[in-house]
Amino acid sequence: MRAILIREFGGPEVLRIAEEPEAELSPNSVKIAVRYAGVNRADILQRAGFYPAPPGVHPMIPGLEYAGTVVAIGSAVTRFAPGDRVCGLVGGGAYAEEVVAHECEVARVPSGVSDEAAGAVPEVFVTAYDALVVRGGLSPGDTVLIHAAGSGVGTAAIQIAKLFGAFVIATSRTEDKLQRCKELGADAAFCVHNAAFEKQVLEVTSGRGADITLELAGGAYVAEDVRAAAQLGRIVIVGLTAGARTEVDLRLVLSKRLSLVGTVLRSRPLAEKFQAAQMLEKNILPLVEKGRLVPVVDKTFAFADAAAAHEYVASNASFGKVLLDVARSL
Repeated sequence: MRAILIREFGGPEVLRIAEEPEAELSPNSVKIAVRYAGVNRADILQRAGFYPAPPGVHPMIPGLEYAGTVVAIGSAVTRFAPGDRVCGLVGGGAYAEEVVAHECEVARVPSGVSDEAAGAVPEVFVTAYDALVVRGGLSPGDTVLIHAAGSGVGTAAIQIAKLFGAFVIATSRTEDKLQRCKELGADAAFCVHNAAFEKQVLEVTSGRGADITLELAGGAYVAEDVRAAAQLGRIVIVGLTAGARTEVDLRLVLSKRLSLVGTVLRSRPLAEKFQAAQMLEKNILPLVEKGRLVPVVDKTFAFADAAAAHEYVASNASFGKVLLDVARSL
């Protein structure tokens, strides 16, 4: 099968199409012909050598999510049959014509959801739903602060928070993205510079602060999150693009009785990955089919143009998801 291979760790130019052996089909796994693969910042980090694949996953084929069609099933599989349209998360290897996954890690795509839309759902909507609802305890009336709101996870989080009846504050570094965040439902939106946003958050919440903060940047943002949080606030840390270290005033953590929660999907135990797939199939995809959640696809690249897709995501110009169309040539 064809796959996008990392020849050596480095810039986008190290990506190339190569012929790779097909993954073996175990009794409980399904083989999927990939139509779309999502491009994520984790892929860029892996390509650069900073985010190694977990054990048992091809270390040099990136890709954490896919949408496609089942083409073969293991002898013990009961949930799927060849021809079923599916999507899901994997530990790596989605930049390929085929992936193999345990049947319990795979979600069925409803008939009303296109392959392209399905390809833009798994990573961002599962991450956002897990962070806000499962980890953050999202409830109607909460104020939710979402950083990097123009990212794939950010655009998903805005929609999920509004669906739950939250007041949403979106931040970004560009006015154009903020306007588009408002179109998605954000109630307030403002640019952040040098991780300074406490004053604006307190202004739009009449001094109360944010109940839940979805932290996609890390670094100095976290210290400001603490200052901008409401009493009993929950700060859920998902990304560290702004750095892995910061200094936090623990007196505020104590006095406000805050919860700082870290979360990641890729390295979770298999049983928890099964739960994530159930969340995707039962809680998210039905809402996509009904149009209540809308995957935001910014741009789709040809399979052979993976290097350009990485350059585009790294440029911070994208709004929403970037996809590789595995079936499309240059």
